Amino acid sequence: MPKWDLPYPLFDADNHLYETKEALTTYLPKHYRDAVKYVEVDGRTKIAIRGQISEYIPNPTFDVVAPPGAMEEYFKNGNPEGKSMREIFGKPIRSTPAFREPAPRLELMNELQIDRALMFPTLASLVEERMKDDPELIHAVVHSLNQWLYETWSFNYSDRIFTVPVISLPIVEKAIEELEWVVERGARAILVRPAPVPGVRGPRSFALPEFDPFWKRVVELDVLVTMHSSDSGYSRFASEWDGRQQEMLPFVTNTFKMINEWQPIRDAMASWVCHGALFRFPELKIAVIENGAEWLPGLLETLAKVYKKAPQGFPGDPVEAVKKIYVSPFWEEDLVALSDLIGADHVLFGSDYPHPEGLAEPARYVNEIKDLPLDDQAKIMGGNLARLLKV
Repeated sequence: MPKWDLPYPLFDADNHLYETKEALTTYLPKHYRDAVKYVEVDGRTKIAIRGQISEYIPNPTFDVVAPPGAMEEYFKNGNPEGKSMREIFGKPIRSTPAFREPAPRLELMNELQIDRALMFPTLASLVEERMKDDPELIHAVVHSLNQWLYETWSFNYSDRIFTVPVISLPIVEKAIEELEWVVERGARAILVRPAPVPGVRGPRSFALPEFDPFWKRVVELDVLVTMHSSDSGYSRFASEWDGRQQEMLPFVTNTFKMINEWQPIRDAMASWVCHGALFRFPELKIAVIENGAEWLPGLLETLAKVYKKAPQGFPGDPVEAVKKIYVSPFWEEDLVALSDLIGADHVLFGSDYPHPEGLAEPARYVNEIKDLPLDDQAKIMGGNLARLLKV
């Protein structure tokens, strides 16, 4: 593995662990145990949520996975030959202990020249959408997962791996309890799905006043809110256009879905200002992770036009409010242009390691910002995140 000449430490905003089969169920109360099952289908293990087999993650055991960075060429040059995802991924590899446990992961981070990392779960992204009509179940499964994360990885391992627990908001009081539980155990950041909050009254925005007690507590505890890509439920729109009902299938080619790929995060960020939470809680620290930055210029342009026509609809300038968020762009995007747009102080390096969509060598990200001043590079590659987490 080549060594990169790095004049600054790297704090990766987007690393992932691969959960074991026990992650969602070990601490799940007995009366919920049947909600999550692993079943055998034609010789392959699948996950079933309340009896419904999901293909969202084709291999939910993660015993065998695509190699890290398998899609680099795809994201750099496209797919002119029209290869299938199986061809793009190439030969699968066995999961290593470094994908499953923090101690071997630290050794791997040393090899990869990563000083610190936010560590996100992978399987967690399917939970909320598939339980959206049962808020009590969502909270139970999320807490079970967070207990497993804490027991297996801890939320702060050697001041280098900061594992990010999930917080779901359907029942505000339970969300606050979960927030306080993870922070008491060392969590510096939380993962909130960029999607309407499910509930018995139907979905609604997380930025509506009913969730203010939660955001107030987030500010008091000084926690970073990460909005990481997930299943936001938008497959229902593609399904209506396609004329069929199916769950989100991220590894199945669907050009209509690809055209609208970033609509969930665009809507989520618009909601922060249109529904006012960013104005009511300007101290909130929000980072957008693994959603790229392609959606941002258009959103800012649209917000500017709406603000010009209806300033009475906002407590302040929505463009300036959104520019205060932090964005982790994809390596293949124009990082210099993004730094010009929101300032290098608000850009975060994230490699998505060890996912196939990420970088096989996270430190190579520095090549994409070599035209920026060294001080700005240092901020993007770790300084900004270290400041946000106060480490």
